[in-house]
Amino acid sequence: MQHTVSPADYKDLVLFLATAGIVAPLFKRLRINPILGFLLAGVILGPFGLGSLTHVVPWLDYVTVDNPDEIAQLAEFGVVFLLFMIGLELSWERLRLLRKLVFGMGAAQVIGCSAALGLVAMMLGQSPVSALTIGAALTLSSTAIVVPVLAERKRLHSEGGRATFSVLLFQDLAVAPILITLMVLGRGDGAFRLADLLALAPAALGLGLIVLVGRLALRPMLKSVAKAKSEEMFMAACLLVIIGAGLVAALSGLSMALGAFVAGVLLAETEYRHEVEVKIEPFKGLLLSLFFVSLGIRLNLSLLIASPTLILGVAAGLVAVKAVLVFGLGRLFGLARRPATEAALALAAGGEFAFVILDNALQAGVVAPDIGQAVLVAATLTMVLIPVLTALGARLGRRVAAATPEAPAIEEGEEPAGQVLVIGYGRVGRLVGDMLDRHDLPWLAVERDARFVEAGRRAGHSVFYGDASRVELLERCGLATAKALVVTMDAPEAAEAVVSAARGQRPDLTIVARARDARHAARLYELGATDAVPETIEASLQLSEAVLVEIGVPMGLVIASIHERRDEYRKALNRPDALGGRRRRLRDSALR
Repeated sequence: MQHTVSPADYKDLVLFLATAGIVAPLFKRLRINPILGFLLAGVILGPFGLGSLTHVVPWLDYVTVDNPDEIAQLAEFGVVFLLFMIGLELSWERLRLLRKLVFGMGAAQVIGCSAALGLVAMMLGQSPVSALTIGAALTLSSTAIVVPVLAERKRLHSEGGRATFSVLLFQDLAVAPILITLMVLGRGDGAFRLADLLALAPAALGLGLIVLVGRLALRPMLKSVAKAKSEEMFMAACLLVIIGAGLVAALSGLSMALGAFVAGVLLAETEYRHEVEVKIEPFKGLLLSLFFVSLGIRLNLSLLIASPTLILGVAAGLVAVKAVLVFGLGRLFGLARRPATEAALALAAGGEFAFVILDNALQAGVVAPDIGQAVLVAATLTMVLIPVLTALGARLGRRVAAATPEAPAIEEGEEPAGQVLVIGYGRVGRLVGDMLDRHDLPWLAVERDARFVEAGRRAGHSVFYGDASRVELLERCGLATAKALVVTMDAPEAAEAVVSAARGQRPDLTIVARARDARHAARLYELGATDAVPETIEASLQLSEAVLVEIGVPMGLVIASIHERRDEYRKALNRPDALGGRRRRLRDSALR
């Protein structure tokens, strides 16, 4: 029997899209973090908000969420895509450099905070097993909220941001062992058996499989798709990598987010890294927004009204205990006071994995339902405060730094500052790169032909696959700090798109572009090129130079005449009313 699709089946999806279309612009205009808006929207649209009034006002059923569990399942992909994007910004070398913070400070935070919070829960009357479960759940912080907030404040690559991310990474690694430990404790005897230790084997095998397949098959697969020159197929390949790695991790007993993170780290070593980032960014943003809405839907405010002292006390105690312990651990592991303060407040709140752990604990009967729900509400309240805590950490860090002078943290960009961007790595692009190397100038190339990209990578150069006409890709390649941009592409329309995109983002950037002929050069000047080099004119000038020298005209006179004629062409092509002409006049007046 054929199933008939009802418009009501899409109601929750339409509600979410409407929320995303309203909340994000509104909160950005009000200069409030949109995360808070999505959480608030979830509270309002959920069964504990307007949904609780549908029996009184029936029409509210049209503007409330009916299936929060279905939304929560889809929303989990927001964390998966977030961890994948984080992995893309790392590499095995950077992970090696962070090993002290990840496996040192991260492990100490998970163990120390679990013990401290568990001890507090025991003092409040919980059994040892229940107290340990609550402590482990509340120990984990929110990767999905902390990382975007730090990135928005440009603190993710600071010393405090690196420490925060390192701890979050270990927390994600610790989820599977925590769940296995709780499963053992939930049996009632609390004794470990060999079978329990063997339960970790599938997790190790799953991670090993992801790394092995990623090392052997990831680059060849993306290379094959890139050669097809299909935007849709490349996007499909990216989604396959993320979801496939996540499913392998989930089948191994790990979180899907951890599998996606490993896949991102593997892709970070390839020439497709920036193009993948541009393709996946819209999915990540949309699914993360849905994740925050789903968290708000789960917030049962009636418990807060019924037991305000308990829930607010748990929330305040959680923030205080974690902040103090993380600050102390940060100092113990060599962090200065400012980054230790930032990390402490960024990690002080609860996280999304608290829902996973407590849901498992409630199903196993380890934690009483009323206590578990109260703890979840308290953890969600602290997650709402993360943007405020992060801002407070930065402010307190500045005060501490003013009182105790310290070396400033080094901000790391995704690409080295001050390099030259070479757009197009064919014959002309390779010669430009060679000349830059001769003068010891750092450069990065972007090319759409996978064959040229592979040849450049084999030669040891920083060549990435991608479409440079998109501002997002240029920004990820370091446009904000680039010294100059050289467009060597032989396709006129593509060159014009790159010049227009780059000039729109960097009015002060030096842009030198290859032009097909004089008419094309004039068009490039109109779009903002600092200099445009027409192939036909340059070829004629070089021919003239060669014949004049060969028939005996002195070299000095020849070079002077060639430069004079080139300047005449440039003045004729770069009209005063063109964007390039206006830029030149402003630069000349500034020099005078």
